[in-house]
Amino acid sequence: MNIFEYIRTIIIDVAKSRGIEDNTILDKITAEPPKEEIHGDISTNIALLCSKKLNSNPRALAESIKVVLNNNIYIDNVQIAGPGFINLFLNKNIFYECCKNVLKIKSKYGRSNYGKYEKVNIEYVSANPTGPMHIGHARGAVFGDSLANLLQYVGYDVTREYYINDAGQQIINLAKSVYIRYIEILTKKEAIFDEDLYPGEYLIAVAREIIDIDGDKYLSMKEESWIQVFKEYSTNAMMKIIKEDLSLINIYHDNFVSEENIKSIGLIEKVVQLLNNNGSIYEGVLDAPKGQKNDNWESRPQLLFKSTLFGDDLDRPLKKADNTWTYFAADSAYHYDKFKRNYSSLINVWGADHGGYIKRIEGIIKSISNSKLKFDVKLCQLVNLNKDGKPVKMSKRAGNFITMRSVIDSVGADVLRFIMLTRKNDAPLDFDLVKVKEQSKDNPVYYVQYANVRINSLYEKAINQGINLNDELDNINFELLTNISEINIIKLIAKWPRQVEAAAKANEPHRVTFYLYDMASAFHSLWSLGNEDPELRFIIEDNMDLTRARLSLAVMVKIILSSGLSIIGVKPVDKLS
Repeated sequence: MNIFEYIRTIIIDVAKSRGIEDNTILDKITAEPPKEEIHGDISTNIALLCSKKLNSNPRALAESIKVVLNNNIYIDNVQIAGPGFINLFLNKNIFYECCKNVLKIKSKYGRSNYGKYEKVNIEYVSANPTGPMHIGHARGAVFGDSLANLLQYVGYDVTREYYINDAGQQIINLAKSVYIRYIEILTKKEAIFDEDLYPGEYLIAVAREIIDIDGDKYLSMKEESWIQVFKEYSTNAMMKIIKEDLSLINIYHDNFVSEENIKSIGLIEKVVQLLNNNGSIYEGVLDAPKGQKNDNWESRPQLLFKSTLFGDDLDRPLKKADNTWTYFAADSAYHYDKFKRNYSSLINVWGADHGGYIKRIEGIIKSISNSKLKFDVKLCQLVNLNKDGKPVKMSKRAGNFITMRSVIDSVGADVLRFIMLTRKNDAPLDFDLVKVKEQSKDNPVYYVQYANVRINSLYEKAINQGINLNDELDNINFELLTNISEINIIKLIAKWPRQVEAAAKANEPHRVTFYLYDMASAFHSLWSLGNEDPELRFIIEDNMDLTRARLSLAVMVKIILSSGLSIIGVKPVDKLS
């Protein structure tokens, strides 16, 4: 039961009864919690939106709508605010009905068909296969996976995808780096790496594997004879490591799409032909890059995509000076491939350094889909890893970066996943390896998990006293819950379906984490009141009706905590060590 959506349907009916049939107006009518609780339970903009169409003053229209809404059994009071906002104070019975619904459907509460099984492709991680996952990759991985969980929770058909950048110079450099390790092992000579190569010791194992299979046959060969073999060995080995790293935090992709394959099957040529047919490309000459020394710049005709038509600051080349395709051309072909797979929406999760790349890809998608395909990019900012407030040193073995695996070994997979969603994705994140282990309110992981632990202790105490929480759930008298802390929890419970839908609509899974913290905080506040006043404890031995009502409240909190944690990929704990 989504109380907010239920009240919104009532408000929509009021608009329709006034002759409003225009969906561009009806779709914008809201029923949302006001920013301040003193303004009621729900605020709506119906009068402001409909006044122009009805040729009426917004506040006067609000007054007439107020009369209608006051007659609804679930609305106790209606107030007009500002130029015509309408604030609703709901009858407690609607919240009690919501509570009964939670106890009846349990973990299904909050799930919905909001997404109507629309096909959504979420591409996330897509780290270059040149080494293990580092802590920066972890943020995008957790964000993307949690977003996929969230969208599935509200009824979308989600595909989780990884784009393997297995073509281009970085893979050539990887192969060369492995070959240097190969020579080092066979000749016992110290490896020397150029600046653009990968010195991490993790490549030694790859070189040993090649030796075990092929021996020293490549030692005296020229580069053109061994480069392709080393590229394949190295890429496969790195992808195996990456998949193993992701599995440690329970991330598994449905599809792995190879850039090399995109090129080999001629998709670049196909998308270029499509762009040519719709007039999106041309032969042109670009100006020299701004802010750079232009002594070696040579103007030349290039095949350019008209990305300035889509808000980009310049048109983008599809071919290099040597007549090979640019990375942008391959990326365009990849998104064309996604379009051909009939998704209604594409979501890309990228690192913050890819912000300048958004407009050109948006342009490609609008061009190939005639602006019919929805596209969203979520940028994940950097993670600052600290220990007692001091930066953690990088690992030489890993190649001067901090591996995700080392962080998991330190704090655990669940803590890592939770912390990655304690800030909005486009804000920098500070991750302190010591503080995330503290047992305090300032540690959100602990605070949320501790609420679940406390509820489990209530279960045990209730069972020891012979109280069966599964009996007579339909007969719980929620009207006995009159303390403001109890009412706050009930209202938070009522907000859960709306919360997940709003988070899904915005593609922002961190909203779930914030909600869980608020729910845990409300529960801990009620628990603390019981420590101060015995009459406010959950179990009152001489009042079983009140006890059942309060224990049922705890049951509902546990159900929602479990659902919320499952969305962000965290397991609720029964006990804290």
